[in-house]
Order: sequence, then structure tokens, then C-alpha cells
Amino acid sequence: MPSKRRFMQLDVFSRQPMKGNPLAVVIDAEGLDDATMRAFARWTNLSETAFLLTPTTPGADYRVRIFTPAQELPFAGHPSVGSAYAAIEAGLVAGGKTTLIQECAAGLLPVRVEHAGAERVIHVQAPHVSLQDVSTEIGSAIAKAIGVELGDAQICLANAGPLWWLCDLREAACVRALKPDMSAIAQLAERHGAMGISVFGREVSGVAQMAVRAFCPGDGIPEDPVTGSANAAIMAFLAARGDTRYGSDYLASQGREVSRDGYVRVRRNAADGNITIGGQCVMLIEGELRL
Repeated sequence: MPSKRRFMQLDVFSRQPMKGNPLAVVIDAEGLDDATMRAFARWTNLSETAFLLTPTTPGADYRVRIFTPAQELPFAGHPSVGSAYAAIEAGLVAGGKTTLIQECAAGLLPVRVEHAGAERVIHVQAPHVSLQDVSTEIGSAIAKAIGVELGDAQICLANAGPLWWLCDLREAACVRALKPDMSAIAQLAERHGAMGISVFGREVSGVAQMAVRAFCPGDGIPEDPVTGSANAAIMAFLAARGDTRYGSDYLASQGREVSRDGYVRVRRNAADGNITIGGQCVMLIEGELRL
């Protein structure tokens, strides 16, 4: 007989239903094997599905495993923010705690909780981001795939848990106007083991300072609604270049091109270089799952 397990589906990086990035969360995931987790993530067909487990490291409040429809990830931003929210709502952590520790394949990550209830904002510290230059050949292929001239983009490869190519297109208008070649992006990502391409540019109106898009068709999601790991990697990219246009604390807008409206608070601690990504969540589904 299938086991009954608590289940939630959230929108992350939004306080409005159906405007953030959907996340499926299996609350009581003990006993599920890898094949079942992978199969369930394929079945939900969301960009990520999170499975909450008993931590194996002293001091951790909960453990999470994160699956896309195609693979397991060591870290991803919206599943980390959403998993913390779900752990609080499900009573896996003591009520009222404002600092948590998430255990995941990328290690132990501090989580900070601001406010409560519908106003709750969750900030998760991202793993260290490493950056690499890209060759002219790869840079040209990336520029062609997203439909820009190579000289109009600054490009690097970032390891933020998943691998992202980051492209600074300077202006939000350019970011929002892109019509990328998804087939070309999927082929590039598969060839080089990357998640996909994330582009960003400066907003000049509205509440956000940056517009972001993330293309990952090879992982089953042509354009991700809101992407925590890519946003963390972008902050690391800016810091490495000494780019101060956005400061060390800004709000990024992502998802409008796929009929969403997500917002990510990105912060960098000047003292230690640690980067956090934060946002709100809203519950859409809460019930019982039979696996």
C-alpha cells in the first residue's frame, strides 16, 4: 500500500498566488528511494520538487533533497526558500525561530526568518559561488543562442550549485526583449554540463533594480519563472568585477515574460562575501500525498 505523506505546493518569491515560482514539497519524505523521488519530480513537472528529511548533521533543523524533472541539484534557491517556509508551516522546526540551518547536498546553509505569517520573508545563504571566464568560442555561441552581439554582453560561467552562464546585458529593456533559441541553449548546456543561461540588466522604473531571466530548456524548463541560484551567482559576478551599480542589497524582478511576477532580495555581506537570497512564499495546496 502507498504511504500517506504530507504535501504542499507553494509559490516562492511572491506573496500573490500564481505569480511566483511553483515548488512541490513532500514533507515526510523518509523512506522514499532515489528512483521514486526522481519519478515524482518528473510527474509534478515543476522546475523543482523538494523532499524534506530528518537531518543527519547535528545542529541542522531539517534536510532537503532537490530534484528537477531531469536531475538532483546540490542547491537551488527557490526550493531552499520554499523548503524553509514549508518546514515552519509543517511544524518541523520550533515555532518562532528566526535562525535555522538547512542541510542539503551543498552543505549546511544558514536561514534567517523575518516577520511571521503572510508577511514572512525567508533569506537563505547561498553556497560559495566560483566564477570562470569563458572562451571566445563559447561566448559567441551563447550570444548567438540568446540573439545578441557578443560585444553587447559580458559573460562568465558561475558555479552556484548548478552551473549558470551569466550574461550582463546592461539594460532591462534588452533582457525583456530577448527571444532566445531554446534548442541551441539546450545543446550548449548538455555539451558543457551547465544548467543554462541567465541574463540580467538594470531596471529604471518600478520597485526592482534589476531584471533577470533564466533559460534552462535542457532541464525540462524552457524559462524558469524565478531563479534563486542564478540571482546569487549574479551578485557574485558583480562583486568580482567591482561593479557597484546595484550596491550590496537590491531587489531583482523575474518572471514577467512567462506571466509571473517574482521578486528576489539579494544581499552581499561586505565583511565575509556571503550572499543571501530572500523572498516571500504563499501556500496554494496543502494535503496528503500517497506514494
